[in-house]
Amino acid sequence: MSSSCLVLLLLLLKFSSLSHGASPSVYDSFVNCLTTKSIPQSDISKIVYSPNNPSFNPILQAYIRNRRFFNSSSTTSKPVIIVTPTQESHVSSALLCTKDIKLQLKTRSGGHDYEGISYISDVPFIMLDMSNLRSVFVNVTDKIAWVQAGATLGELYYNIWTKSKLLGFPAGVCPTVGVGGHLSGGGYGNMIRKFGLSVDHVLDARLVDANGRILDRKAMGEDLFWEIKGAFKIQLVQVPQTVTYFRVERFLEQNATDAVVQWQNVANKIDNDLYMRLLIQPITKKKKNKAKGEKNTKTIRATFIALFLGDSSRLMSVVSKEFPALGLTKQDYFEMSWIDSVLQWANFDNTTKPNALLNRKGDPLNFLKRKSDYVQVAIPRDRLESIFQKMISLGKVGLVFNPYGGRMAEIPEDETPFPHRAGMEFFSRFSTQLIGMKEEQRQKKITFHR
Repeated sequence: MSSSCLVLLLLLLKFSSLSHGASPSVYDSFVNCLTTKSIPQSDISKIVYSPNNPSFNPILQAYIRNRRFFNSSSTTSKPVIIVTPTQESHVSSALLCTKDIKLQLKTRSGGHDYEGISYISDVPFIMLDMSNLRSVFVNVTDKIAWVQAGATLGELYYNIWTKSKLLGFPAGVCPTVGVGGHLSGGGYGNMIRKFGLSVDHVLDARLVDANGRILDRKAMGEDLFWEIKGAFKIQLVQVPQTVTYFRVERFLEQNATDAVVQWQNVANKIDNDLYMRLLIQPITKKKKNKAKGEKNTKTIRATFIALFLGDSSRLMSVVSKEFPALGLTKQDYFEMSWIDSVLQWANFDNTTKPNALLNRKGDPLNFLKRKSDYVQVAIPRDRLESIFQKMISLGKVGLVFNPYGGRMAEIPEDETPFPHRAGMEFFSRFSTQLIGMKEEQRQKKITFHR
């Protein structure tokens, strides 16, 4: 198989730093070093960008997913050079030359690190943007795929779908997430309870080590392979011809608290074919007739979003028995193909074609702050009620609960470098949109307390 079809995972390396800014000597030194690595000048001019290059800012901003880091400020540092490799040898050479001029090297695949880890730093650095290394090769017969680190999950799902309607891959629900970063961090999604994490389906990898060598699993050895499991040769999974999706909302006045309490007790123990995400948000419900003295009311909306790897009749039986507090009806269930469920989870409408997954642009930028944690004991009802009231008073905040259990709890915690498995009730994420603040307030670090 040609190297262009292979995944490349870059190690984040930190070297001693020079002064801030991209002085001509730094840029010239880097370019001169690349020429000694047998990279033609014509290639260098297409993949290496200094801040003076008109394409520098568009490339930098293309994969920034948090507006807190979109504009330059005194608290964040842009890269002194951006490299956009188009082949593996470019990556190896860029790493060695970064090391030669004693700068830090950072790698960005999709940019969904909401703290800007891949594209800002307090010290001078070179950013390796992997967006041009995004080939996907699917082998239906062997049920495997090779995918490069710069591909997005949407591109991976689309390429699987074009080759087979009965194969899928267990990974995230946001199609613009980069494969390299997603799999490197474990990779959870809505098939986690049936198949486990993305990292649990990694078979091989290609990476560049600190000496610029390109290694596969055999060459790097099992210890290093265990440590860097991420963007690799992956094992695909069998998905049914028909899956079932539902998305229902419950408000406080509709016994949402009862549903949330029961969700905590069943979501990680229910049928492994069923994954139910819970999104909790404060909202203002507008009254239709204010002339009669009706007022807007603030409440909590609990949204239950589910993927079931089977038909609706079996799902109805499971939910009515195990989760009656949700009160689902037949009209709440929607049967579809797996690829259509991917689109539904990505918030596309039901007329959207799968090629929409190839769009790398992503959602509109917001000023965001997110904090994640693991819940090992269900939150008592009185604590939930207290949390809900606090959320109502805060406004633009949200909680996302993702259930574990199932296959996740069956895999030993030392099998991969992801120990949060058995004993975890669910994974929670707190998110807030920083709206109505001055720019300097948005840029300040926000601390959340447990």
